[in-house]
Amino acid sequence: MTTNLLAAWQPRPEDLTDSNIARLMQRLGFKDYEAFYQFSIEQPAQYWKVVNAFCGIVWSKEYTQYIDISRGAEFPRWFTGGELNWVDTVLRWSDDPATAQLPALIAEREQIAPQTVSYAELKIRVQDFAAGMIKLGVRRGDRVGLLLENGIEANITLLGLSYLGAIVVPLFSGFGVDAIVARLSSCTARLLVASTGFSRRGQFIDARAIVETACTQLPTIETIIWKHSPEGPALKTNDISWSRVATGTPGQHLVSARMSPDDPFMVIYTSGTTGKPKGPVHTHGGFPLKMAHDSAVHFDVRRGDVVCWPADMGWIAGPLVSTMALLNGATLITYDGAPDYPDWTRMGNLIERYGVTVYGASPTLIRGYASHAAIALKPNLSSIRLLITAGEPIDPVHFKWFETHFGRGTCPIINVTGGTEASCALLSSVVIKPIAAASFNTASPGVRTDVVDSVGASVRNEIGELSIRAPFVGMTQSFWMDDERYLDAYWRTIAGQWIHGDLALHDDHGHFYILGRSDDTLKIAGKRLGPAEVEEILLALKEVSEAAAIGVADPSKGQKLIVFVIASSDYKGAEVELEELIKNHVANRMGKPFRPSRVYVMKDLPKTRSQKIMRRLIRNIFMDEKLGDLSALNNPSAMQELQQRLKDSQP
Repeated sequence: MTTNLLAAWQPRPEDLTDSNIARLMQRLGFKDYEAFYQFSIEQPAQYWKVVNAFCGIVWSKEYTQYIDISRGAEFPRWFTGGELNWVDTVLRWSDDPATAQLPALIAEREQIAPQTVSYAELKIRVQDFAAGMIKLGVRRGDRVGLLLENGIEANITLLGLSYLGAIVVPLFSGFGVDAIVARLSSCTARLLVASTGFSRRGQFIDARAIVETACTQLPTIETIIWKHSPEGPALKTNDISWSRVATGTPGQHLVSARMSPDDPFMVIYTSGTTGKPKGPVHTHGGFPLKMAHDSAVHFDVRRGDVVCWPADMGWIAGPLVSTMALLNGATLITYDGAPDYPDWTRMGNLIERYGVTVYGASPTLIRGYASHAAIALKPNLSSIRLLITAGEPIDPVHFKWFETHFGRGTCPIINVTGGTEASCALLSSVVIKPIAAASFNTASPGVRTDVVDSVGASVRNEIGELSIRAPFVGMTQSFWMDDERYLDAYWRTIAGQWIHGDLALHDDHGHFYILGRSDDTLKIAGKRLGPAEVEEILLALKEVSEAAAIGVADPSKGQKLIVFVIASSDYKGAEVELEELIKNHVANRMGKPFRPSRVYVMKDLPKTRSQKIMRRLIRNIFMDEKLGDLSALNNPSAMQELQQRLKDSQP
């Protein structure tokens, strides 16, 4: 890593005294962070007792035991003897006179006027929606699909289904028929809440036909509840409308369902390169408690904050951001649309208009801002006090750019990695410690995170596997109806350890770095590399705006390096000149054995909706292998461009 070339962010005086992490440490009697972290993993029962109180978690019945591992570490039961419905912790702000009139949700769309819901209104609308769903026959434990663009309706649906004890199954708003069928058939969903469509770059995307076609292949789906999109056609006569369900059965006196901490509230599927999607199960006493913890400890979210981190509800980031804001009495700004439409001031204008204090962006979006800085930085961003990035490794140059320009050089960037199965942070940062560019300055408190070699021994200053050595609050209960696949995925690589599937490095200064997924590992000239290590070097070139590195078999080196890049908008040279520049740059920075065998300059690279580059898809196309699950692919044209480019380059 090259982070030593860039100065680390230093805590501000107020971070050391007034931040959530500083106040939690004071409550527990710690002045030293490392001692505090050790306490969190050595005395977890005491730690989580204090965290529950600190975060204001509402229990209808206090728990008697922190954890029960009688079924083994792989299948813990959390907070046994207790009862809670996580939505009650959100709605406590509705009952507090100091916060009842604060905006809970402000929803923006590309071409529709914003909508606002106060905390007082939120409680009524959640209860009314839950009552309407009960009237439709929804029962505790029923699985209900949620295919809505993020906004007021999506958040009320998530909260309302949990309130009545049903299980929400979030679906990406851009899914095709096969992806919808695979997920809803796996969990035998009874109902589906779906949008008729949404706008992207000024064009209406009609989702109705896809949903209707999928439901012809889903015999368990009994009812579709349609959320009408104003940009599209009117609902049909016999449609069940979301608004009618949400307002037709006033439920002001409806009491939330009493749930065990181990009762599921969400099954959220992840895409795989092969085979059916995995369905991690999250519970009332898992994901929401982990989010309450992490949003306080890592993201420093407080009552009255204004949080914006645009995310689709179909991926883990959607529920994550919603709970991050609403559990803490903050205002959640949702945005449905392209972040650069009609131009790159879109998100900055939103930040300025609402006084956003906590803002999150993916590394790809940050690189987009940097490539269009003259436009993206026009709005007033001075309200921001904390930045977040997540979803994939970020290179140090763009990390520092985000810190300098969006954060004015004073606001911390909290990098976080965890994933769908972990709820939120395995590694992240806290604002009371220096933060080196592109790093995580701590393992998440309460999570015994490590970097290990192939036999499970801890390693420093070398690439290893990201490992968790003990059960942790927020870990998936299992995959839906598939314990064996869950065990294979996490617990059987190294006995007794959860192996997360990420390449990581833990240095002598205590900083962690993620270098890519384990199955994206490069091994060239006997050296094991993460793709992020190569891409970091490529992105240091002003001529390159995006990059992906893959390794393919080579008889002499074991693997050879193949690089795919997008040229920056101001690069005017010839493609062949850029290819040679890149080859020489990598060879000079990493050594001649790592000189790329081929460089492909592309117009676009295959990405997910959350803007992650799909390296495995690139490799599979290059190797002419099965493409696997394409449900997460947001830009099929990039895949087609790559396929054609590789075909044309063959002798």
